[in-house]
Amino acid sequence: MASVTLDKINKAFGSTHIIKDVDLAIGEGEFVVFVGPSGCGKSTLLRLIAGLESISDGELSIGSQVVNELPPRERGVGMVFQSYALYPHMTVYENMAFGLKLAKTAKETVHERVMTTARILQLEELLERKPKALSGGQRQRVAMGRAMAREPRILLFDEPLSNLDASLRVQMRNEIARLHKRLGSTMVYVTHDQVEAMTLADKIVVLNRGRVEQVGSPQELYQRPATKFVAGFIGSPTMNFLPARLVGADATGCRVGATGLTELTLPQDASGHSQGEELTLGIRPEHLRLTEAQDREGFEIVNVEYLGNEVYVYLEPKEGDTLLIQRGEAPTRWSVGQRVALAPDPEHVHLFGSDDRALPLKAARAVA
Repeated sequence: MASVTLDKINKAFGSTHIIKDVDLAIGEGEFVVFVGPSGCGKSTLLRLIAGLESISDGELSIGSQVVNELPPRERGVGMVFQSYALYPHMTVYENMAFGLKLAKTAKETVHERVMTTARILQLEELLERKPKALSGGQRQRVAMGRAMAREPRILLFDEPLSNLDASLRVQMRNEIARLHKRLGSTMVYVTHDQVEAMTLADKIVVLNRGRVEQVGSPQELYQRPATKFVAGFIGSPTMNFLPARLVGADATGCRVGATGLTELTLPQDASGHSQGEELTLGIRPEHLRLTEAQDREGFEIVNVEYLGNEVYVYLEPKEGDTLLIQRGEAPTRWSVGQRVALAPDPEHVHLFGSDDRALPLKAARAVA
């Protein structure tokens, strides 16, 4: 195991600045997930840690050693890629042993490490098979085993489940989680899938346009997003956003008005914000209650999705084209064409300023 420290890391390809002043500390044994939309720089950041790309500026340390100039083979990292990249003419055993043989590891050590890794990944009965005789999940485990057999200090995963179908992704997520618990290794994992991030990570790093938006546990990011971007990216269905205005503020919180809502008293600290200022109100679908509209104002139900144990109700405001989503238990009494009023839970409402940063709470909400 080893820690990883990134200090003001930058990466540019010519005039294109990809990674911008990233500061990050990854502790020994942590499972850290880089998540963000396509093009945010998450895979580039992983390749900088691996040594597959050079750092334009900043300092990268693994353990207590600065590794900016070290080649990949000397950094003590193992990497699992999106593509399995297995040699088709080699058996599972030979694929897993290949890197060790290239490093001129003693034959007895090669055999011991491959067999130990095979036991951990439950590949013992597949060692004589070739990749074409394996399922997608088995091939991915072989790719993981090839990296693990080298006994790296850090395991890096670059979207390893993207090529698998939905049910196999769930299975492999569970296997990777159990693997981390068993080995206690430092793992850094890249994905665009926020479900993978939420289910696997000890700590999530949300990236946006090459910058770190927020770092925290899955619970912290879900319950206390620091920016509107994080609030919209983490969580499925996504958070609902409504334009709002600041009506007033005092020592206990603030009062906010929004189209289609009664005035809300919220526990946010509006210091530095002026009366009448435009804000954005955010509320997650599960924290939104619906009541029958008393007049033609409010929101029209345009679709109801039945998902077995729950229902998604899609709402269209009288003005604007942004649909809102309410998540509730099935069955539901709501149907397409009805007009409803919204009753958000004030304890779960988020407010964002014109800079898209969340207004802080007067008293911090507990994180489960």
